[in-house]
Order: sequence, then structure tokens, then C-alpha cells
Amino acid sequence: MPALGLGVFQTPPDETRDAVTAALDAGYRHIDTAAAYGNEREVGEAIAASDVHRADVFIETKVWINDFGYAETLHAFEKSAGKLGVDQLDLLILHQALPGDFERTLEAYRALETLLADGKVRAIGVSNFMVEHLTALLDRATVVPALNQLEIHPYFQQNAAADFGAERGILPQAWSPIGGITFYRDSGHVNALEDPTIGAVAEKHGKSPAQVMLRWGLQHGRSVIPKSTKPHRIAENLDVFDFELSAEDLAALDGLETGKRGGPEPDAVTLETFSREIPEA
Repeated sequence: MPALGLGVFQTPPDETRDAVTAALDAGYRHIDTAAAYGNEREVGEAIAASDVHRADVFIETKVWINDFGYAETLHAFEKSAGKLGVDQLDLLILHQALPGDFERTLEAYRALETLLADGKVRAIGVSNFMVEHLTALLDRATVVPALNQLEIHPYFQQNAAADFGAERGILPQAWSPIGGITFYRDSGHVNALEDPTIGAVAEKHGKSPAQVMLRWGLQHGRSVIPKSTKPHRIAENLDVFDFELSAEDLAALDGLETGKRGGPEPDAVTLETFSREIPEA
């Protein structure tokens, strides 16, 4: 899996096709989507229309909580694969834990294990799983998740969940890696792109604040999936492999932790509050 990919969370379907096309043209080979984003079809269309061979593009998508359960999750694969226009997914993960119905979560993961054994997916994983969720899952799972996709950026680093997983071979993957910009108003974060500490490091290296945050995530051993719909930003976000942050730089960004989550609290995720029916392919 390429360490850096394009995320398409909250990208409208009519903009997704162009964003993915721009990413592939810029050199991206990893696209992250989800059934709940409502844009899997457009991701698939852009990949199919590209000159890049399908085998060279790593496609990652997620099963939403409405489709948890063994049979339901097997069918969720069919829905996602159908929309994406592929027979095999490179990575399929559970989008959230359902803490109030964790047995259903475990059955969904068991379905992922079946899909893996059947060769319909190349790897499986989870997203937004805290230490207690990973512990309960590992007690029952036969396959260790390949990764755990988490909200990770300098303002909210989730080291407990990331480190717990990494110690067990679960790669931390950062969603919203550019400062949690999706959730400023709800979380109380300032705009990380205007943060003076990040800006000083960026100026030192002749890079943008976004590039510095992505490099910070990569040097901490994480995968990062920044989102953008602007071709020049998409290209800029990929241009992070020609410089290295010093230990001092890393420590400065590490020191920005606020403890404030931008996304929903994991224990607040229920079918009552976050239900979203996923259409057929």
C-alpha cells in the first residue's frame, strides 16, 4: 500500500471524478473512499478512465455500520465492488466500531476474514477503533487488522490507539492529517494551516504547512490520506518525499496536542444517531 493516498471524504460525487483523475495524473496510486461517502461509483469511473492500470491503483473503502453483521457485510462488499467496478478490493475496513452492539461489529469483521480467505479482498482492517475496541476484536479475530484508520494530526494525535495497534502489527492510518481542518468549528481547533509553530517549520524547509503535517505523519510511521479537490493542492500534498523533519521539528509538532477530537466520540456512534442506508450498486 502506498504510504500516501487521496481521501475523498465529503467530496461531492460530481467533484470526486475530477479529484481522483487529478490525483492519478499527479502520481497518486492509493485512493481512499467509503460506502458512506456516496462517491464510490465516481472513484471507480475515474480509475477506469485513467491510463493507469487498475493493478497499479490501491483501492481502499469502508463498510458502514448499517451493513454490520456477517451476511450484511458480505453483501456490503458486493455493493462497494459493484460501484467501484472491480472484482477485488485492495483493502476493506470497518468504518467505525459499534460499542453498543459489539457482537455485530465482530460478526462484520468475521465477514471481512471470509472475504480475505476467498480472495475478494487483499487486506482487511478497521477505522476509529480505540484500545478497548482493538482489545475485544483481537480476542476473537483470526486475522490481525492490517491497519486502523484514525483521526491523527498535530492537534489530536491518538497515540494510545496508534501505539497499541502498531505494537501488534496494525498500521495507524491518519484521516484528516492536515490539522483536522474538516472540524474547526465543532472541535475548537484553530486553522492548522495558519499555526505559527507549523508555519515556522514549513518556512525552514521551504515547504507548505500542509506538507509539513503530512511529513510529520509519515515520519511517525503512519499512512496519511489527505483530501483535496484542487489539482494544485493534490499535487502539493504528494510532494513530501524530498525533505526530512529533524527531531526538533517533530518535537515542536508533537507539542501541539490539544486532546480535542474533531470527529464524533467513538462511544457516541450508534445506529440511532448515525444510521445511513447504503444503496445497492
